[in-house]
Amino acid sequence: MSLSQTLAPAHILAIAPYQPGKPISELAREFGLDPTVIIKLASNENPLGCSGRVREALSEAAALMQGRYPDPNGFDLKSVLAERYDVPMSWLTLGNGSNDLLELASLAFLDEGTSAVYAQHAFMVYRLATQARGARHIMVAARDYGHDLDAMFEAIAEDTRLVFIANPNNPTGTFLPAGEVEHFLTRVEDRYGDRVAVLLDEAYNEFLDPAERFDSARWVHRFSNLIVTRTFSKAYGLAGLRVGYALAQERLTDLLNRVRQPFNVNALAQAAARVALADEDFVQQTYEMNRVGRIQLSDGFRAAGLDFVPSHTNFVLVRVGDAARVNQGLLRQGVIVRPVAGDGLPEHLRVTVGLPEENRRFLSTLVDVLAAP
Repeated sequence: MSLSQTLAPAHILAIAPYQPGKPISELAREFGLDPTVIIKLASNENPLGCSGRVREALSEAAALMQGRYPDPNGFDLKSVLAERYDVPMSWLTLGNGSNDLLELASLAFLDEGTSAVYAQHAFMVYRLATQARGARHIMVAARDYGHDLDAMFEAIAEDTRLVFIANPNNPTGTFLPAGEVEHFLTRVEDRYGDRVAVLLDEAYNEFLDPAERFDSARWVHRFSNLIVTRTFSKAYGLAGLRVGYALAQERLTDLLNRVRQPFNVNALAQAAARVALADEDFVQQTYEMNRVGRIQLSDGFRAAGLDFVPSHTNFVLVRVGDAARVNQGLLRQGVIVRPVAGDGLPEHLRVTVGLPEENRRFLSTLVDVLAAP
């Protein structure tokens, strides 16, 4: 028996660590490539980076930093978020990215005597967070690569305390219309009241087409068991700073704050997020670039005869057959995408929408790799 086995409980030893997208620097070292010619379409980052206004705000904030801890309560950022969503500041929780908020929810609601419900092919962190608490997994089979909300409702058990819903979903890119989500929330409230919390993960909300958008923040007023999480990492281009937020009634935010680290969002991230939230022109520019790029990738997959899942996000899931082989071929050509075998999709790759020239190079390289013996 190893030392780790004597120290850690069985449910921790059973965790397979999360594998993030390969960094450009790592691929350059691995294959001896020039890092300036590598393109990364693996982690759903914003290829535009962040806005110029954010860069200016970061420079100003960095000049003022004098070794002080950040505001542990994020007053200034919460103020603008509260105004944006018309909620009390006490209904907001800040996180080190929305991933942090998923972990906080699992810490607050799950233990070895409880269970969590989530969908097959949903964000891997739901599974990891549930496993880390020693809770029971109730994974519901996907329907057309997305959530089957009727089946998820029926799967809720007596020991269930948390339901995860990703909308749009990562890594498949599927989307649930407002009516379906609201109906699910109503059914859960009617049957279980406050005993089951529902976490609606909207990390990719800003990439939805206008006709698909709905004000889920308003549901927080109606459903006392609802947590809505969003992030500044994707459309706002702040992935490197790690800042997200959750909207929920005070009963739930109180629980989240009991397990939250006191300085979990750094001062630069808080300053950048305030400015990013107000820069609607940049978010619109990101949306338009992504819309065009998503069409570019989809058209390329059709031309290559490849099946793909119609996407509502800033990535597209495409079926390539032997995904491990294809991924290695792409890596050798300096193109990083995301294998998703760990999500139960061994024949698929998840491809982030990049700049037009990055998308063109990926599609060209993919065709060459697929044709190689």
